[in-house]
Amino acid sequence: MAISRDKKNTLVTELAELFANAKGTAGAAYAGLSVANLQELRAIARANDVTIKVAKNRLVRVALASNDKFKAADTSLLTGQLVYAFSSTDEVAPSQVLAKFAKSHPELKLTVGFDDSGKTLDTATVIALASLPTKDQLRGQLVSVLAAPLSRFLTVANGAQRGFAQVLSQRAKSL
Repeated sequence: MAISRDKKNTLVTELAELFANAKGTAGAAYAGLSVANLQELRAIARANDVTIKVAKNRLVRVALASNDKFKAADTSLLTGQLVYAFSSTDEVAPSQVLAKFAKSHPELKLTVGFDDSGKTLDTATVIALASLPTKDQLRGQLVSVLAAPLSRFLTVANGAQRGFAQVLSQRAKSL
């Protein structure tokens, strides 16, 4: 069923706003996924502050052309049925959400991405972004790296006291 010109204009405006506010965007081919699978993807994305949109590539091209940042973006990878994931808070979250969903649904294939500067990301780059750790994982790694020297120092400092207590304990047993 064809959509009216007004609905197309509304969708283009909404897409242009999503692209303008997004720190990261990823697109994936979804041919073969059911409506229930797409609803599941939307629920997972919502939990990760990612917005999912399904739109015709022609409308996406119009939305990209209407934004100064994305006018020079390469749109040659926008082929086939694509679902787009947008995040205004995290650069890699859209790629990660789509890649995580693709593990259990092999019909979904990452194809294209856009960064906040308007640069087009090829399939290999989008897949590489998806394999990066999340911000929370990176924070945890940083805290463990910073805490490791202190915990090792405390282990060494307690070692002398522990050794002295063991010597006294052994001595008390022998008396």
